[in-house]
Amino acid sequence: MEQYTGSQIMVLEGLEAVRKRPGMYIGSTGTRGLHHLIWEILDNGIDEHLAGYCGKIELVMRKDGGITVTDHGRGVPTDIHPTKKIPTVRVVYTILHAGGKFGNSAYKVSGGLHGVGASVVNALSSHMIVEIRQGGKIFRDEYENGGHPVTELVEGLLPVVGKCNKSDTGTRVTFYPDSSIFETVEFKEETICKRLKEVAYLNRGLKLTFTNEYTGETKVFEETEGIKSFVGYLNREANKLHSDPIYLEGKSGDIEVEIAFQYTDNYTEQINSYCNRINVVDGGTLVTGFKTALTRVMNQYARELGYLKEKDENLDGRDIRNGIVAILSIKHPDPQFEGQTKTKLGNTDAKSAVDDVFSAEVTRYLDKNIEVLKAILDNSMRSYSARKAGDKARNAVLKQLNDVDTKSKLASCSSKKPEECEVYLVEGDSAGGTVKTARNRKTQAVLPLRGKILNVEKATLDKILVNNEIKTMIASFGCGIGDDFDLSKLRYNKIIILTDADVDGAHISTLLLTFFYRFMPQLITNGNIYLGMPPLYKVEFEDTERRKKKKSQYLFDDFELEKFRKNGKKILSLQRYKGLGEMDASQLWETTLNPETRILAQVALSDTVEADEVTTLLMSNNVPPRRAFIIEEAKYAKLDV
Repeated sequence: MEQYTGSQIMVLEGLEAVRKRPGMYIGSTGTRGLHHLIWEILDNGIDEHLAGYCGKIELVMRKDGGITVTDHGRGVPTDIHPTKKIPTVRVVYTILHAGGKFGNSAYKVSGGLHGVGASVVNALSSHMIVEIRQGGKIFRDEYENGGHPVTELVEGLLPVVGKCNKSDTGTRVTFYPDSSIFETVEFKEETICKRLKEVAYLNRGLKLTFTNEYTGETKVFEETEGIKSFVGYLNREANKLHSDPIYLEGKSGDIEVEIAFQYTDNYTEQINSYCNRINVVDGGTLVTGFKTALTRVMNQYARELGYLKEKDENLDGRDIRNGIVAILSIKHPDPQFEGQTKTKLGNTDAKSAVDDVFSAEVTRYLDKNIEVLKAILDNSMRSYSARKAGDKARNAVLKQLNDVDTKSKLASCSSKKPEECEVYLVEGDSAGGTVKTARNRKTQAVLPLRGKILNVEKATLDKILVNNEIKTMIASFGCGIGDDFDLSKLRYNKIIILTDADVDGAHISTLLLTFFYRFMPQLITNGNIYLGMPPLYKVEFEDTERRKKKKSQYLFDDFELEKFRKNGKKILSLQRYKGLGEMDASQLWETTLNPETRILAQVALSDTVEADEVTTLLMSNNVPPRRAFIIEEAKYAKLDV
C-alpha cells in the first residue's frame, strides 16, 4: 500500500490556486468565464457608484485584445497597508479575500462580498496595468503572468507617473486574459453591451460608455428612469393593460427598495429580483414580501370596489400576478445569499422591507390612478374565472397521469435510487432502439418521443396536458407539474435531452427546454436538465508514430474537425453522423452514454431576464421581432450545410 504523507499535500501560494482551478472562481474557462473577468472589474466601479462617489464608468474593448475599465470613484487606496506593509492597491490586486467590503466603513452596500474579484482577474491575466488618480497624482502598478508585480516601488510606494486635477479621481484597470487558461480570449461586443444596458437600468443616473476600438464606435448607456424603463423595455412587444409601468420606491430601516411593474395580456408572470444589483434568479425573501403584499392589497381593493362580495373567497395570488412583469431591486447592507452562486436571498428583514414599502407606496399610487387599478382587478377576475374553469379540466387530466401507460414507451432502469438514475429523452423509435441497446440498464432509462411536442409558449396548463408526449414525460418523471410539482419525488437525477445534430433535433430540444422553463423551472434551477453531446464526426487517420497503423477519433463539431485538419495528420476516412441511429450500440455507449467518456451540457439559468425575453421572442406568435432577432443573430450562427 502506497504511503500517504505530508509531502503529497500541495500548498498553492498567492494566486496559484486561482490559476489551478479557475472554474471555482469564475465558473468556466469558456466565453462566459472570459466575460466574467469584465464584470468583476466593472462591479468595483459600480460599488463606488452605490457609495455615492462615481457617476461615470468607461469600458474599452482594445485592438490589442485587452479590456480597459475606468471608473471615476475615489480610487483604490495607494497608501501603505498597515499589516502587509506594501501599497494597499497591490494588496487588493494580489491577495485573495482582501477588500473594503467585509465591514461597512468603506461600502455600506455592495454586491462583491468576498474580496476576490480584482485579484482573480489579475491571476487569470497575462498582463494587467492599474492606474489610480488621487490627490492630483497618477499612480501606476503593473503585473505579469498571473499577478506577479513588475513595478519597482519607490521607498515602499507606487511610482507617480503623471499629474491630474485634484478633482479627477478614480481607477483605470487594463487586463489581458491569459490565452493558456481560456478556451478563447475574444470578447463579444453584444455580450458586453447587454450587461451594460442591464447595469444602467439597475443604477439610475450612472453613465456607462462602451468603445470598440475595432470599429471605432462608442455607445452610451444611461437610464434616468432606472427599473421603470427596464419594465418598459421588457414589455416593448407585449399588449399592455395600462400604458406606463408603475414605479415605487422607499426605505425601511437600512434597506432601500425599488419596485416597477406592469401588466400584460400574457398568461405567465415574470418577476425579476436583484439585491445589490445581483440577479437573484431563485428570488427568496424579497420576492416573498412582494407577492404577499400584492395579494393582500389587491384583495382589499377588490372588496372595497365590489369585485368580491362578503361571502366570496379571496383572489389567489396566482390570479393577481397573472400577466405581471416586475423588477424588484433592493440595497441591503448585509445580504445573506443561499448557496455559493448567490441565486436566492435569505434575509428575513428583506421580506418585511419590501412588504412595508410596497403596501404604503402602491396604495398611494392606486388611490390616484383608479383606471389602472380597475384594469389590474379586471385582469385578476378574468384569471380567477379561467382558473376555476380550468381547474376542473386540469385536475381531471392530472388524475389521468396515474393511468398513463409508460411501459409501452419508457424503457425504465432497474435501480430505484433517484440519485444514480438518469433518463434519456430521444427523438423517435429508431434512435430510441439504439440507445436502449447501448445503455446501462441498471441506471439509464430511455423515453423515445414521437414527433415534436407542443409549443407550450402562451399555452395554459390544462391545454398542454392533452399532449400525449408531455403526459408521458410527466408520468415518467414522477414529480408532478405546476402547483402539484414536488422535486423530492423526481425519479431521475439527470434528465438528458438527446437529439440528432440537425435542424429538427435543435427544434425538438428547444421545444423541450421551453416546456421545462415554463412549467417545470425547478428542474433547471436544481440542475437536473442536461443536453447530450453526441459526436458529429468519426475520423480515421494514419498514426505515423506507430508504424502507420490506422487510428480513429471522434470529433464533436466543425471547430474540432478544423483543428484536427490543421494538425497535419493524414485523414484516411471521415464519417459524418447525421443521426443517432447511424451509430452502432458500442459507438453510442463509448461516445454518448458512458459516464466516464461522454460529454453532457448542463442547462443553467444565469439570467432570468434574458431567458424570458429570448423564450418569448423565439416561441411566441409575434413574427416581426422574431425575424429581427434571427437576422441580428445570424452572423454568430454556425451553418450546417
